[in-house]
Amino acid sequence: MLRPRPRSFRRILLLRILLVSIPILLLGQYVTLRKARTSLLDTARQNLTSSAIRKAEDIGLSVQSLQASLQTVSQTAMLQSGTLSETQAQLKQFTHRLSFEVNCIQLNQGQTEAIALSTCDTPLIPTSTPLPWLEEQLKTEQSSFYLVSVVPSSANHKHASRAKSSKSTKARAQETELPDDRYSNFDVVLAAPVYSPTGQLRYTLSIRAVLAQLENTGPRSLVGDTVIIDQNGLILIHPDAQQVGKNINQVGDSDRLDSILGDVRAGNSATLHLFGFMPEGNEWLAGYNGVKVSISPQDSQIWTVLAVTPLGNALHGLKDIRQVLIWLTLGLLTANCLLALYIARGLSLPIERLSQYAQEIQDLSHLKEAPRNFKIYELNHLAKVLTRMMKRLEERAQELRHAWQDAQLANQLKSEFLANTSHELRTPLNAIIGCIRLVRDGCCDDRSEELEFLERADNAAIHLLRIINDILDIAKIESGTLALRLESVDLRQVLEEVIDLQTVQIQQKGLELIKPDLKSLILVRADRSKLKQVILNIINNAVKFTEEGSITIDVRVETNRSQSEKLAKNGKQPNAEESESAESRVLIAIKDTGIGIDPKQQQKLFRPFVMVDGSTTRKFEGTGLGLAISKNLMNLMGGNINLHSEGLMQGATVIVMLPVMANSEIKKDEDTPPHFQQTSKNNSAGSEAIAVGKEV
Repeated sequence: MLRPRPRSFRRILLLRILLVSIPILLLGQYVTLRKARTSLLDTARQNLTSSAIRKAEDIGLSVQSLQASLQTVSQTAMLQSGTLSETQAQLKQFTHRLSFEVNCIQLNQGQTEAIALSTCDTPLIPTSTPLPWLEEQLKTEQSSFYLVSVVPSSANHKHASRAKSSKSTKARAQETELPDDRYSNFDVVLAAPVYSPTGQLRYTLSIRAVLAQLENTGPRSLVGDTVIIDQNGLILIHPDAQQVGKNINQVGDSDRLDSILGDVRAGNSATLHLFGFMPEGNEWLAGYNGVKVSISPQDSQIWTVLAVTPLGNALHGLKDIRQVLIWLTLGLLTANCLLALYIARGLSLPIERLSQYAQEIQDLSHLKEAPRNFKIYELNHLAKVLTRMMKRLEERAQELRHAWQDAQLANQLKSEFLANTSHELRTPLNAIIGCIRLVRDGCCDDRSEELEFLERADNAAIHLLRIINDILDIAKIESGTLALRLESVDLRQVLEEVIDLQTVQIQQKGLELIKPDLKSLILVRADRSKLKQVILNIINNAVKFTEEGSITIDVRVETNRSQSEKLAKNGKQPNAEESESAESRVLIAIKDTGIGIDPKQQQKLFRPFVMVDGSTTRKFEGTGLGLAISKNLMNLMGGNINLHSEGLMQGATVIVMLPVMANSEIKKDEDTPPHFQQTSKNNSAGSEAIAVGKEV
């Protein structure tokens, strides 16, 4: 079967650019449209909510103003005691002064409820309406007005003049410069009692006034039509006249309308989507708010005022955005194709030259530089990178050879360590077994000889325990599970205890011990047992590797000033940061006149399992862990340890450095109990600290 022929670089580049760019462009168009739709919806919701709030405020203020005007005219002397003609003239004058358009006025007799004066075609107050002042003929404070009904304006008033609209609506119309046909009206019927000067009910005055509301459900309109629902769920005003007078349970989206009423009763205003608001079944947006309307002086209702508009009108601007995005996408796709062709033509030839260069390389020892005469910086840089890469391959080959040698050396050190450890463990074990068997078999002549053998076994056991503790310590240090108990430690006491332990061994070898005379207190923050272990290990090494001469212990405290002077002598000027960060420190120098160390071998001594003489036939015993453990312990305590020797048979000096506690730390440490410093990264903060120590 024949393999398909590989496609050209230009075709692959063109196809991949299109495959990447087309989904991204389409996804970007989709995301942009979704974001635009969300933004338009958010804007519509906010504006409809604001519109509902404004409508509710206008309705509340208009009804309240109309009630106040009706109360004022009902208390005039002309109505209380004038003749019917005088009363008619007073009501006509009241109609002209009123800031609302009044459709008709009706005046009923107080006792008989007969119509004394009316400009209405039909009676305004049904006989079934429970007017409170009809129950009591005398004047009371609670009998001042009554809101009879709210109904849509009749057809002959639908397009009447708006010159007498409410002041708030009129001012808002002037600000927005909206035409008059953007207003719709609804009628409010109010009634008020008129009492004679003696307090007897004379008339019942009722008026039907027109309240104007700003409405617009055209494209991009965010004002909306007005819907009013009373607190019992009765629809008072609705864009569809057939829905007026129905309860919300009898219309579509009754559950959502009921939710709106509950939200309004809770004092909230927001926006909600309605799906069965109109018989057509289109989706509408409804912003809603509540208004408290006084039915009578002692009774009030909370009306729900909605500003509704079709969802398509709120998202009308989305069509323009979609058209712009379509043209933009087509333009970008064309530009991508042209750009891909241009890039493929400019890249194909240089890449072919670099490919030919890579194929011609056969021997790394005879490298040639890659061609660089390209007009593209990245390709020139690629040529340089290819040249450097070939050189680095040769360097990496050399590094691999060195790494292989280091691995072999590490393997050798491991073998030496296993051999040395087995030798160090076997020697004290044989001594312990031999001494105990001599005592067990009764080969001793007396009790003193038995005690001598037992003491030898005890010394060998302590030596064996020390070796095992060293191995455990280095294992815990490398695994990060070693914990230190840091506290304030008097360095003088630690040195005295270590010197007391080593005095007998030093005297037995005939060495001279020169120790410091410390008079002042030196406090350091350290683990007492670990610090003692470090100093004891260093002095023990000095005694072990010194056959004759002396061992000198010197203690010196360097302050911040002395360190700055030392830098100044070397021609360096410490900056402010170095001066602040520098701490006073104590230096413990332990110098011997022993065999010394070759300078080339000095740095290796701080590595685990490393000794100058690692053979099993060496003169001095040990596992090579002492200095490595001491180095790690000092680092954990915030200090350091260094070793210096001029060469073989010239002695060695080990310097231990620790920061001295400041006065503030000493005062704080007196009030705070010692704490454990965890060095393990695997243990949690609440885990129990592992107490490690070594008996010396």
